[in-house]
Amino acid sequence: MLEEWRALVGGSRAGDAVGAELVARWSEPHRRYHDLDHLRAVLRAVGLIQEWAADPVAVRLAAWFHDAVYDGRPGWDEERSAQLARSRLPRCGVPARRVAEVSRLVRLTAAHDTLAEGDRDGAVLCDADLAVLGGDGYADYAAKIRQEYAHVPGELFRRGRAQVLRRLLAVPRLYRTPPARELWEARAREAVSAELAELER
Repeated sequence: MLEEWRALVGGSRAGDAVGAELVARWSEPHRRYHDLDHLRAVLRAVGLIQEWAADPVAVRLAAWFHDAVYDGRPGWDEERSAQLARSRLPRCGVPARRVAEVSRLVRLTAAHDTLAEGDRDGAVLCDADLAVLGGDGYADYAAKIRQEYAHVPGELFRRGRAQVLRRLLAVPRLYRTPPARELWEARAREAVSAELAELER
């Protein structure tokens, strides 16, 4: 993993230290879904659709930071992760303009349906983050999300999860980039609809 990080920021001691910190954060024991496997999956998905991005390096950096802080507090986690990017990336020699873009992209992952039309970097990151919905591991993903919210009582979790799924299905397209739609859209809608139907029984 760190080799991929070094490809983005170089091999400085400061860069290596930030990379090690990020790997440690993604490896925290309370994580079930938002862990190193998720980070790897998002980076792989970015690789499949990155030709759509205006700044693929910023998108990859944002993938590294997008759930770097994860306490199960939607919105708050993304804001703290964006602040972490703004704090750590200058140490790695990343230019200020790119640092600002990475922070902006990380904040976008709090609510994918707020993405502005024509935001190519945001579209690639959000599509990569949602790639799991159209993949083979949907059932495992849903189970791990439940584990991360084990502290939430069953009925309360069902209501909240159903609300999230309805919001996903309400948009005309889950994915904003043409390659992501081709790869994942139909399967994702089918999987999300099936989970929602199960929750509403």
